[in-house]
Amino acid sequence: MALHKILKIIALLLSVAGVIFLAMIIGKGDEAVAATGEGVDGFLYVAYITFAITILFVLVFVLKGLLSGNIKNTLISVGAFALIVVVSYVLADGTPMQLREGDTLSASGSKWVDTGLYVFYILAVLAIGAMVVGGVKKVTK
Repeated sequence: MALHKILKIIALLLSVAGVIFLAMIIGKGDEAVAATGEGVDGFLYVAYITFAITILFVLVFVLKGLLSGNIKNTLISVGAFALIVVVSYVLADGTPMQLREGDTLSASGSKWVDTGLYVFYILAVLAIGAMVVGGVKKVTK
């Protein structure tokens, strides 16, 4: 219960700081902020702190869930995902490409973009297949 109260106080302090910095930005006016960027730093620091706290809690609770659950199933899932990434990397073309702005995407960058797309496609097909199989099983019961 003490952790909950501490987190509520931290959230309240970050909220008040955010409102104060927002009021300072609004008080300066659009033109001044757009021209100089003055007053935005404090607002960004509040956002960075909030983001860091969120990431920290996500990591803590994910690791807690991994360690308290069935580690064998977790490792099998991570291994299957790694296998999908490896297969996608092998399938990826990796030819350099000319971008619209005139820059060139390197062969390595192109290969990783292709890998990401192939991973997405494979996982999407698996997810759709799992939904179809689940629906068919539910209907046939």
